[in-house]
Amino acid sequence: MVFIEHLNNDKLNLKNEVLSGLTVSLALVPEAVAFSIIANVSPLVGLYSAFIIGLITAIMGGRPGMISGATGAIAVVIISLVIRHGVEYLFAAVVLMGIIQIIIGALKLGKFIRLVPHAVMFGFVNGLAIVIFMAQFSQFKFIDVNGIEHWLGGQALMVMLGFVGLTMAIIYLMPKLTKAVPSSLTAIIVVSAIVITLQVQTRTVGDIASIAGGLPKFHIPQVPFNLETLKIVLPYSVIMALVGLIESLLTLTVIDEMTETRGRANRESVAQGVANFVCGLFGGMGGCAMIGQSIININSGARNRVSGVVAATGLLLFVLVGSPLIEMIPMAALVGVMFVVAIGTFEWASLKIFRKVPITDFIVMIIVAGITVIYHNLAVAVIAGVVISALAFAWENAKLVRAREIVDENGIKHYEFFGPLFFGSVTEFQNKFDILNDPDEIIIDLKESRVADHSAIEALNRITERYAKVGKKVHLRHLSEDCQLLVDNASAIIDVNHWEDPHYKVPSDILA
Repeated sequence: MVFIEHLNNDKLNLKNEVLSGLTVSLALVPEAVAFSIIANVSPLVGLYSAFIIGLITAIMGGRPGMISGATGAIAVVIISLVIRHGVEYLFAAVVLMGIIQIIIGALKLGKFIRLVPHAVMFGFVNGLAIVIFMAQFSQFKFIDVNGIEHWLGGQALMVMLGFVGLTMAIIYLMPKLTKAVPSSLTAIIVVSAIVITLQVQTRTVGDIASIAGGLPKFHIPQVPFNLETLKIVLPYSVIMALVGLIESLLTLTVIDEMTETRGRANRESVAQGVANFVCGLFGGMGGCAMIGQSIININSGARNRVSGVVAATGLLLFVLVGSPLIEMIPMAALVGVMFVVAIGTFEWASLKIFRKVPITDFIVMIIVAGITVIYHNLAVAVIAGVVISALAFAWENAKLVRAREIVDENGIKHYEFFGPLFFGSVTEFQNKFDILNDPDEIIIDLKESRVADHSAIEALNRITERYAKVGKKVHLRHLSEDCQLLVDNASAIIDVNHWEDPHYKVPSDILA
């Protein structure tokens, strides 16, 4: 029903959607084949995975126009599983991966992608751009009869560079003449026509692997259904599920910014899960959203689900009937397209603002990009970025705790605190008190503060105990309702007196 609704959308530009989808399907072929080789599985496994995941997420996903398929991030994770236990365990792991992603989406945990700081987003995008760019270098190498890898040289290198340059020139210049046809598709067709007509000797898709095949077949993983199998596949499935969702939801955020619209993270999580579950039952290697192909699609004018369906369907048709023609496409054309994608993906603005943002943000960008490039592990890169950002935030907020000391006409000393009271600020909080020289009764006024966690409660408890040891009494004043509840719930470990005041709310409660 959702797909039919989008087909009837008045804003649907069917020509753009179809042509964009065809462009993406051409770019998907070498990517899927390359990732299959990385994962030590048949090229058809990657192609079938790209078709199944791309089709299901195009129909069910939370981000129209986003492209999903077999990806390098997943391929890197599954290498050891395939080598140690074989492809059947891979298929089982992909099925379990899908179930985990469905559960994450059903529990609406996709919303936590909003916790990813902008600095992490910059690092993620820049890292992936570098990975996409560097991945194309393999097309400038060849393996000799002894199995030794060499860089291209002489005429072969000049031909390759010439066609790559021509492809990029067409992509950049054609939009100035007309936008009727996606420039990437035009570049692929023009370069392919030159190579085929003039019979130029250069590497083609067919030189990587044959893509001819039939329809994907239903295949229940041939593994023992017992606890031992679960122990083998579960660690891989969890990592694959998290890596896949992190890359998918961050890609969704990037596309949101490009189109100035908003996708649905939880719906995308469920769609990714369903796609991988089905993929595993048809002998696939799993996958997730692909930022490179998604950007190609969006830049080609696609905004609808139709483009994703066309891309997936086109990929299957290439496998079924179009393999002889597709295998003639020069790799130089596809490399040129991916170079343009990498250049367009990189956030060049991030290089200009490094002196204008906090140093911690710049460090986070570098770390996230570095981990992505070196280890190709997006989950570790993003989690590391979030942790560093969170610690930096905690450190900065810890320094915001201030206290004003006032002694009233009754000789009672008031400590009026400003700033959040949490694990990072409790040391600074405790240092504000002068226990030996204070009067017999003090008031800790928290009108402009907040008791945020267990560390804060423990800090209050230690202060009251230290005052009690010298025969002095402590009152808490102006606790907001949620803070008072937090302290009351911890009455077993803290004994304090609430100053009898009306109910107050701190500014953050009012704003919330």
